[in-house]
Amino acid sequence: MAKQNNSHTVHEPLMQVSKRKSMEWYKSWLVRIAAVVIALVICGFVINFLTGLDPISVYKEMFEGNFGTERRFWIMLKELAMLLCVSLAVTPAFKMRFWNIGAEGQSLAGALACAACMIYLGNKLPQGLLILVMVVSSVLVGLVWAVIPAFFKAKFNTNETLFTLMMNYIATQLVSFCIVFWENPKNSNTVGIINSDSMMGWLPSLGGQKYALCVLVVAVLTVAMYIYLRYSKQGYEISVVGESQNTARYVGINVKKVIIRTMAISGALCGIAGFLIVSGVDHTITTTTIGGLGFTAIMVSWLAKFNPVIMVLTSFIIVFLECGASQIATAFDFNHSVADILTGIILFFIIGSEFFVNYQIKIHKRHKEA
Repeated sequence: MAKQNNSHTVHEPLMQVSKRKSMEWYKSWLVRIAAVVIALVICGFVINFLTGLDPISVYKEMFEGNFGTERRFWIMLKELAMLLCVSLAVTPAFKMRFWNIGAEGQSLAGALACAACMIYLGNKLPQGLLILVMVVSSVLVGLVWAVIPAFFKAKFNTNETLFTLMMNYIATQLVSFCIVFWENPKNSNTVGIINSDSMMGWLPSLGGQKYALCVLVVAVLTVAMYIYLRYSKQGYEISVVGESQNTARYVGINVKKVIIRTMAISGALCGIAGFLIVSGVDHTITTTTIGGLGFTAIMVSWLAKFNPVIMVLTSFIIVFLECGASQIATAFDFNHSVADILTGIILFFIIGSEFFVNYQIKIHKRHKEA
């Protein structure tokens, strides 16, 4: 009796996605540049379809929105500095694989501390000492706001994503509570410009530019964070804990200590961001003072692969698109949603290009069976 053949033919899939081991840096940047070019082409069709305008004139207006005048240029630099500062703050925690979604609340808590110092100590301390007290207060409050979820994560292994997210809402409601006492004029639900007559607690201009000192501070923080993460022992410990906590424990690293210390640094930087926004930019406090920077910073840090130097570029791209979108909405009397659509398309392609940087797609040919 003939033996029955139960073997089955295994067919390879038509398409296979696999993770790349690595990609040369110039090839990865070519992929990203190609994504931007494709996005601009698609945006051109969208512009022509929705408005009937020449896409080139719209792109030119976007450029004008950032570099058209000295004032626009400095506003762009200010927005870049504030976004970069919060991005630097979330980077150590994210590199450690601690998902800190609370940068918004940590920065807002620091901003609240800064505003409180300006209101209660504005006429009691000299300018230099007042600014020093504001910096220390903002850093300490931002630090405490970040250490609270870090402590519970290290001690009880709580979910840091939910914990830090909830802390955002607490910070927002705390600011709303304080505004009730600081309303000026009463029942306006806003503090107004703090110390507008004496300018006590306001950061001084540098070279005649209002935002120059803020930009300089963030530039120094960027260099310091790059050196800290790349060359310091603590930066090495952050990388090891991020790769594997078990490996970190095996080589003698105190994981709980690293978690709390790293989040303390993140919170302190968020506090500095809140201080810069209140003292150097807005001179007031509202529940929207941070304006979503804490969430945008996550995308900036992730796209830059936690490299502070590359974060300068990713922050610039996002700020350039946002400032350009506002300009074209004004210049061409667009509904602002049209400008946001263009920004969304470009960001979608930039984020999507990371897939092709990290993964490769193989197409298998089908062979006819005999």
